[in-house]
Amino acid sequence: MRKLLSTAAVAGFLFWITAPAAATATAVPSESDRLPFTPVPATQVWATRQASAQPGQQPPQFLRLEVATLSQRVVLSDSAPTVTITGKVVNVGDRKIDNVVLRLERGEALTSEEDVRNALREPASAEFVQPRFTEIAKVLEAGETKDFSLEVPLRGPESSTLAIEEPGIYPILANVNGKPDFGGQARLAALSTLLPVLGVPGAASKEKPAAPPKVTMLWPMADRPRLVHSAGPGESVLVDDELTGSLSVGGRLYSLLQAYESAVPTMSTSLCLAVDPDLLRTVEAMSTGYKVRGGASGKGKEEAALWLDRLRLAVAGRCVVALPYADADLVALSRGKLTDLASIALDSADVIRDVLEVQPLPNLAWPEDGVLDQQTFDALVAKGVKTLIMDPSGLTDAPGTGPVLLPGEQKVAVTRLDAMVSDALHAGVDRSRTLGGVTTPVENQPVSVQNALAALVFRAGFQGEGRNVVIAPPRRWNAPVTEMNEFMNTLQKLLSGGYAVQAGLSELFSAAAPVPGKISYPVEAGAREISPSVVSSVARQWGTIQGIFEEMAQADSGSAEPKDLVAPLRLGLLRAVSGAWRSNEAGARSAAEISSAELGDLQKQVTITPPNSPILLGSGDSPIPVTLTNKLDVRINVRIVVADTPGIRPRELADQVLPARGERLVRVPVDVLRSGRFSVNVRLTTPDGVALGDTVKLEVSSSAYGTITVVITATAAIALVLLSGRRIYRRVRTAREAAAQAPQIENVTPEKSGTS
Repeated sequence: MRKLLSTAAVAGFLFWITAPAAATATAVPSESDRLPFTPVPATQVWATRQASAQPGQQPPQFLRLEVATLSQRVVLSDSAPTVTITGKVVNVGDRKIDNVVLRLERGEALTSEEDVRNALREPASAEFVQPRFTEIAKVLEAGETKDFSLEVPLRGPESSTLAIEEPGIYPILANVNGKPDFGGQARLAALSTLLPVLGVPGAASKEKPAAPPKVTMLWPMADRPRLVHSAGPGESVLVDDELTGSLSVGGRLYSLLQAYESAVPTMSTSLCLAVDPDLLRTVEAMSTGYKVRGGASGKGKEEAALWLDRLRLAVAGRCVVALPYADADLVALSRGKLTDLASIALDSADVIRDVLEVQPLPNLAWPEDGVLDQQTFDALVAKGVKTLIMDPSGLTDAPGTGPVLLPGEQKVAVTRLDAMVSDALHAGVDRSRTLGGVTTPVENQPVSVQNALAALVFRAGFQGEGRNVVIAPPRRWNAPVTEMNEFMNTLQKLLSGGYAVQAGLSELFSAAAPVPGKISYPVEAGAREISPSVVSSVARQWGTIQGIFEEMAQADSGSAEPKDLVAPLRLGLLRAVSGAWRSNEAGARSAAEISSAELGDLQKQVTITPPNSPILLGSGDSPIPVTLTNKLDVRINVRIVVADTPGIRPRELADQVLPARGERLVRVPVDVLRSGRFSVNVRLTTPDGVALGDTVKLEVSSSAYGTITVVITATAAIALVLLSGRRIYRRVRTAREAAAQAPQIENVTPEKSGTS
């Protein structure tokens, strides 16, 4: 996670800071008076106000300061001799405020890189020069708004000017005071930023450096994933239709392209477009007509076609860098053992060639946040990556700003981003704001761009030293087009004035001998990765897709190839692990659910068609007829699985090959163990067990005895016959024995008793 914070971290040019109503009371300042207390930077006022609130209570709010313009943004010797600030103050409290006054203050010039970096983290003191206050409103009622315009001379007495006589980087503070009802005069709102001065009109100018820095500008063209799936004209589906506004006049992507177009003529060497292939595919799908998830027709067909045509024209023959597809989080994929999916993310150069008709720089990767862990780095090297764009926080033991050579079997050259300038542009990004699972970029852009201008001017005018300055705004930069143009115009002035020179990205890798370095993965970057739960979901879906893919076969030369059917599903998984969802769990889960639904639709293309009536079995070994349907354009191997059912025992059945776009009647052999009516659940899987379609319940009725029943009955009958025969035999034998003994009894003569 980047540590540099915007100097207006609690607001953009839409900025408000309030102080406690019980602040120390002071008299309304006269033109020559200074505040009787030492003012503190706006963020410290905010912290003091928060600390004064009771636990569980919202701190009081009184004023909101909205700054519309600040000029000069960079002061040159031929600039106007004044600085003008315009905007409005709004009473957002529940009471009126008296004596609302404003003044522009400045601090002492920042003379070292450490001073500038500290000022980017926390506003530097800006009380060295405090001109008199200017009244905005005598009374500002609750809910009332008052516009203001304050012009302050650069040179002159401290009571009425900023008193700047020498070039430098100056902290400035727009300080709004007022007196709320039931409170004293206090600072109620403030805005802190930096004012770079290269030349003081009518006075000294900064000399050009003997060795101007080499400047390279990476221009991001990316968005959060929105494509559900691409299809023919009018059939592609997007999550929402927000891109229509972004591609239209005044939209974010429109403004990015407009600023890029305006800079190309004078910065053709140093400007390099970094584009997300998924964004190109999405806009291309929109340009042929599309639908929004839920069925509504998309409205951005014309805007998409126009934007894409302009982009093709603007990048013709220019430097282009391919971001990973959907700007996938390569480190999260590596941790999830999804190296094959990571390879797909990196194989996106063909998309840029197809859509933009330009060849991106080969074998180059720019990971999200510009950092990698060692495992991911090794995987990229194995994939053939030879050059990297990285943040300095991702490297150690590599002094200077030149290219770095990372050790390994394959040497990899790294060019480093300029952390101070790039982080100032990143400082306004609120990465955590989520609305309904969708990340909305919210940036304090005017302030962050102003601070980035100061950092850039410091690099060019106050350091020089022939250093490399590679600048990269946020991937999904959301600055107003006026701010983008302001930054690019300032950069062009530095180039034309000799304070900097252009350098192409390829030139940086070969201009000087690289220094050795090592990979270092910051702890805060790991905390922002796509969550393990989402990566686990993606891994499960990847296993399902691969299991189905391995059982597919092309029907003939005119049919679809299996890889064409699964490729959209694989890309959908990359959208679920997009770097756009870093620190946004809800957004990542929503994208993973979308990819899971798309996979489910594919699985349902191969299924069992249930019969219209119950199945009657005529014998105990009659098979169950099952109709298998394959709606895919390829053949596929399937296995029929019959669930355990009391009374029915399935026999072994060979795997089946289903024809593309066809049906097949398969008779499933079973043994009926008893007569009756059965509910049999049957489903399809791949031979490796990946589920296909839905489980179908078949109603089966049988009045026949099964084989086992017949065997048991026959065995019982035989046993009965044997037992009956044995009983008859015993009776006959007994009768014969009795008959044989009967005559002997009859022949016995009774013994007569004797007489005398």
